[in-house]
Amino acid sequence: MANAEGTNYNFIEEIIANDIEKGVIKAPVTRFPPEPNGYLHIGHAKSICLNFGLAEQFGGECNLRFDDTNPAKEETEYVESIMNDVKWLGFEWKNLCHASDYFDQFYEWALDLIKAGKAYVDDQSAEEIRQNRGTLTKPGVESPYRNRTPEENLDLFSRMTAGEFEEGSRVLRAKIDMSSSNMNMRDPVMYRILKRDHYRTGDKWCVYPMYDYAHGYEDAIEGITHSVCTLEFQDHRPLYDWFIDNVNVPHVPHQYEFARLNLTYTVMSKRRLLELVTSKIVNGWDDPRMPTISGFRRRGYTPESIRRFCKEIGVSKADSMVEIELLQHFLREELNKTALRAMAVLRPLKVVLTNWPEGFVDELPADNNPEDESAGSRTIKIGREIYIDREDFMEEPVKGFFRLAPGQEVRLKHAYIIRCTDVVRDAAGEISELHCTVDMDSRGGDAPDGRKIKGTLHWVWSGDAVRAKVNLYGHLFTLRNMNDMEEGKDYKDYLNPESLAVMENALVEPFLANAKPLDKFQFLRQGYFCADYEMTPERPVFNLTVSLKDSWGKELKKQ
Repeated sequence: MANAEGTNYNFIEEIIANDIEKGVIKAPVTRFPPEPNGYLHIGHAKSICLNFGLAEQFGGECNLRFDDTNPAKEETEYVESIMNDVKWLGFEWKNLCHASDYFDQFYEWALDLIKAGKAYVDDQSAEEIRQNRGTLTKPGVESPYRNRTPEENLDLFSRMTAGEFEEGSRVLRAKIDMSSSNMNMRDPVMYRILKRDHYRTGDKWCVYPMYDYAHGYEDAIEGITHSVCTLEFQDHRPLYDWFIDNVNVPHVPHQYEFARLNLTYTVMSKRRLLELVTSKIVNGWDDPRMPTISGFRRRGYTPESIRRFCKEIGVSKADSMVEIELLQHFLREELNKTALRAMAVLRPLKVVLTNWPEGFVDELPADNNPEDESAGSRTIKIGREIYIDREDFMEEPVKGFFRLAPGQEVRLKHAYIIRCTDVVRDAAGEISELHCTVDMDSRGGDAPDGRKIKGTLHWVWSGDAVRAKVNLYGHLFTLRNMNDMEEGKDYKDYLNPESLAVMENALVEPFLANAKPLDKFQFLRQGYFCADYEMTPERPVFNLTVSLKDSWGKELKKQ
């Protein structure tokens, strides 16, 4: 089936289109239901774009719902970060909901199941329940407390709720089928005792519902028509339906599953991401090396590039590994059109233009973005002393090195042609500066006699260059597919020791000192960078967003 744009629907779009065509629904009601126990990552971005996108596409609505059923791990900080991320990606929810809004109703439905003989209080420990659950080839063993009367269970559950019992001493379980081939149907736990204050409900409750119990009921209360989950919940769908079918709900929702996002050089486990933060392997949830949405934002990624990426990878039922270079490609395409150009020297090497007129300072025009005429131009200054990147000089150049070397000419971007005449060393024998002559007739970069100059270098003038800190980021992990770790190895064994290099003494054009946090630039010949949150005019700080090299773009052109 094709949509209005003439492209084929994905399988979820096709389900919704058919439901509308048959009159099952007028428009879809979807939801994005994160647990507020951490910051959202790029995998959540796919789910956000899908759920909000479906509602927008078919004229429906999407709720933002916090599945806050575990007070031991949930915090207001996470709630606020999630709301910020959804808004930053460009989406607005119809209703802001919380599982905790429905705790009273969940409890009433639990009582209904107990009265119907479909739930019971189990005194077994968590370890005993686990051991008696059986295996994929061996049925589970029924709890010795499974056949308590509804009256006994109502009394015990009431006492659990009153705080009479200790954590771990009792749980409320659904009474389904201990020999089911689906492990999720083997009398799953519905409620456990947690004597923790909830960030919203305080100390009102000391029993809290499990996710599998609450999930379908939340959808039923909110009138969700298409409950879209990732594939790991496929085996949970019979349980989702069982809870719905066995009480009187106001609406019957349906669950559908799609493949989650797997990205190269990335881990998506909230537990592991939290460990990276708490163990200070990274500098917080928004460390630009993290796959969190806030980390991507701080690194300089745009919501448009992430949304385009999510659209391009599509929605399917089969797991696959997506190359992070594809996301980088979409980002480069956008930044090439929108980012202002600037010159920044990350590893400064002083160059003295020995024949430069004494006291003369030239002012040269430079385009702010050759891809965007409306971006205008700026004036850059040059005088007798400039800085180039140390990597742009080689005393004994190898074949194909067209940058600066003794006796070799290069073009200074927007400026003049220079030739290296002398190499000056310090007391330790290290190169401290270069002496060059400048062709004063080559203003603008063209040789007056038409000679060809192969190399063009970026540079800054010592008279107005601003010292800056530049963070160069790489992959946090060295393994392309973090799902393929060697047996016996931990994900930390694959941490990249070179994921961050800090250039404390970089020199940048003076206008960059006035950049605002998250302003984006292309540093000529270097890559795309953005101003960090720690940015100040006195101490500019920039983060490498992505390099200029784009191998993925070439691959896309072949397709």
